[in-house]
Amino acid sequence: MLELLTEYLPIVIFMGLCLVIGLALMLSAFIIAIRHPDPAKVAAYECGFDAFDDARMKFDIRFYLVSILFIIFDLEVAFLFPWAVSLKEIGAFGFWSMMVFLGVLTIGFAYEWRKGALEWD
Repeated sequence: MLELLTEYLPIVIFMGLCLVIGLALMLSAFIIAIRHPDPAKVAAYECGFDAFDDARMKFDIRFYLVSILFIIFDLEVAFLFPWAVSLKEIGAFGFWSMMVFLGVLTIGFAYEWRKGALEWD
């Protein structure tokens, strides 16, 4: 019985610590919360402009271009980490495969830059 308790003691301590941290975070939200809300402070704010009433209004295409560019370069970083970790095992073929991938992304970035997709004026 004592062995069983010593094996599960770290799990019980961890669960107790999680419970204490979770309760502390929830209680701090009640303590820090805004008591007398100012309309300007609690107003919704999205993408650099005030929230609008109609969800079907047209957006500027630049919002979509910026989001697509963000996704592209976010995925690039997501592929670079495992590639860098396993570079010894994958050898020259893996290295040059990633260089081709980065080259395609660089060409796409240069194309977007030349077309003015990154300009906001």
